[in-house]
Amino acid sequence: MKNRFDLIIFDWDGTLMDSVDWIVHCIQQAAARCVCPVPEAQAIRDIVGLSIENAIQQLFPDQDGETRQKLAADYGKAFFSKQISRDDLFPGVYEMLEQLRSQGYRLAVATGKKSAGLQAAINATGVADLFCATRCADQTASKPNPLMLDEIVAELGVDKRRALMVGDSVHDLQMALNAQVASVGVTCGAHSAATLRQYQPLLCLNYPTDLIGII
Repeated sequence: MKNRFDLIIFDWDGTLMDSVDWIVHCIQQAAARCVCPVPEAQAIRDIVGLSIENAIQQLFPDQDGETRQKLAADYGKAFFSKQISRDDLFPGVYEMLEQLRSQGYRLAVATGKKSAGLQAAINATGVADLFCATRCADQTASKPNPLMLDEIVAELGVDKRRALMVGDSVHDLQMALNAQVASVGVTCGAHSAATLRQYQPLLCLNYPTDLIGII
């Protein structure tokens, strides 16, 4: 894989940031507060990467629109109640991003978060200067639609064959497949290697930091 890529596009939650367990907790708490059936942890992990609207609809298909709006709002309030910092990134992620950038790679983020949420997370972790482009679910189509990747590649003027998507969920890797972009799965977030391999990643790694020395 060495010298094969110019652009590396990372998912955020569960890939760069160790936040999946917090997402599970916040959704379960929102369900309880809204007097809705509380989803199992794996069911919530299965929606990590989707826009919050799509995630809530998938988790609570029997609830009406007003209740789903309340669930989404309650989840958002709970999620952002936690003060985050660079320590919430997986170990070594900041140094990895710095190293990749210094080696000439262009870096981007493609996430199911809303743009305000991603900006807050990027600012809190001090990585704003390391990324050339970002796309969020409220700016374009939600994963696994390929539009998010198509827009990043077009904005940066990079050949798709020189772009790599790195993600922890099936939605990340399905998006990459749909966009005809190569992918690498990481197992530190939502899904296992066995599940991710169904979506034809080049590799499945434990953490994104394992990319160092491979690409």
